[in-house]
Amino acid sequence: MFKKHPKGLIPAALSNMGERFGYYIMNAVLVLFLCSKFGISEEKSTLIYSFFYAGIYLLSLVGGLIADRKQNYKGTIMAGLVVMAIGYIALSIPITANSSNTTWLLSLTCVALFFIAFGNGLFKGNLQAIVGQMYDDLEAEAAVKGEKELAMVKGKRDSGFQIFYVFINIGGLIAPFVAPLLRSWWLSAHNMVYNASLPALCHDYINKADGMSAEAMGNLNQLMSQCVGETSDLAASCSRYLQIFNEGIHYSFLASVAAMLISLVIFFATKRQFPNPGKKESAASVTYTAEEKAAMAKEIKQRLYALFAVLGVVIFFWFSFHQNGTSLSLFARDFVDTTTIAPEIWQAVNPFFVITLTPIIMMIFGSLSRRGKEISTPRKIAIGMFIAGLAYLFLSAYSLVMGYPSAAEYRELPIDQQVKAGAWVLIVLYFLLTVAELFISPLGLSFVSKVAPKHLLGLCQGLWLGATAVGNLLLWIGPLMYNAIPIGYCWAIFMIVCLISMGVMLFMVNWLEKVAK
Repeated sequence: MFKKHPKGLIPAALSNMGERFGYYIMNAVLVLFLCSKFGISEEKSTLIYSFFYAGIYLLSLVGGLIADRKQNYKGTIMAGLVVMAIGYIALSIPITANSSNTTWLLSLTCVALFFIAFGNGLFKGNLQAIVGQMYDDLEAEAAVKGEKELAMVKGKRDSGFQIFYVFINIGGLIAPFVAPLLRSWWLSAHNMVYNASLPALCHDYINKADGMSAEAMGNLNQLMSQCVGETSDLAASCSRYLQIFNEGIHYSFLASVAAMLISLVIFFATKRQFPNPGKKESAASVTYTAEEKAAMAKEIKQRLYALFAVLGVVIFFWFSFHQNGTSLSLFARDFVDTTTIAPEIWQAVNPFFVITLTPIIMMIFGSLSRRGKEISTPRKIAIGMFIAGLAYLFLSAYSLVMGYPSAAEYRELPIDQQVKAGAWVLIVLYFLLTVAELFISPLGLSFVSKVAPKHLLGLCQGLWLGATAVGNLLLWIGPLMYNAIPIGYCWAIFMIVCLISMGVMLFMVNWLEKVAK
């Protein structure tokens, strides 16, 4: 699998894996943590999440500009890891939220999230740009040896980014277990039991006991009896449960700090294996005629037009796919049995499938390439959009067959009347979404590295991440629909978005294939 790839690929992937491990510890729990800690609505929690998630990718543009202007990719990457560590340290401080401190404490949490987003912007796109530069150098070296050697090496870029993507997901596979397991252990140490629905009910009782419906009050008393035991002061017991529940998550963020430091050590120890585009370009001074400059300018414009066309399509993929951190997490909490598996842990299913399916998909793509039937990257992206549409078709059909109402109506039902979905539903859903992701995300990164002008590598990788940011800015729409309309219709809307995006991509595919040659 690693044969004839650049020697710096694995150290770069390991550094990225450590950073992703720390990030996904936090990301897996963020929406539900904001709800359980501050008692805010799902809509407000996911709005914060949307701006945070968008900030990660928008700030990649800033990180790309900094690296391109300074021509110091490595220093920018290491600075990003340090800034992220500061953000995780702030998140790990276990201050209990109450009516007197919620405003400034929520503001502090948002500042910590900004540090994480900004550090990610300095780190993420620039590391991907370095990986792209490795393959530019590999192809340049092969070209010197002849056309045959160059043809052998050309196909390595897509597989290289897929290998890079697998390492990301190894970190993502382990991370979602950390916070839920630590939280359950911390609750158990205080003679309490985890329940996903109880924090919202506790907040409702503390803030508006008189306004709770009879069904909600009955659910609260039933769950408090199961998870806490007999209580003489229900308000005090609710506050105590929330304190212990959230402290376990706070402590898990210390593992994120450690992960940033480990990634920093790996990157620093191996940075000499990574190319430095700035030094290479400054060493080569070439004079061009006016005609050559005009031709180069035209080619650059065509490449940038192609890049922006693809970015416009993948916005809608990320809008749909990244619901795994918002409405799909809420679905796992509300509609799936959480007595044995915490809802956050289901986010490990996606990276598990990435790791197990990537070698199979690479083998299929490799076999097609050897037979002269290679599928172009733009066409693969279109196929990925179709598969994402199938995922939401499945979930929509299942929800309609089960007769599920909106989530807000469902939570008001007595616990005994809440019919839960089986675990297999999430497994099938994430299987399909993961296959779609493997057709789009790593290959999209490869496409960017192919069409990006060489002096704008960091910026163009940042633009790919910037398109993801725009999709993430729309994430809050999912939970809004989830609570307002029957959830089967909610998932159907995502299906339609994916299928329309597929059609647009297929319409442009011949032009994109020509530009990417």
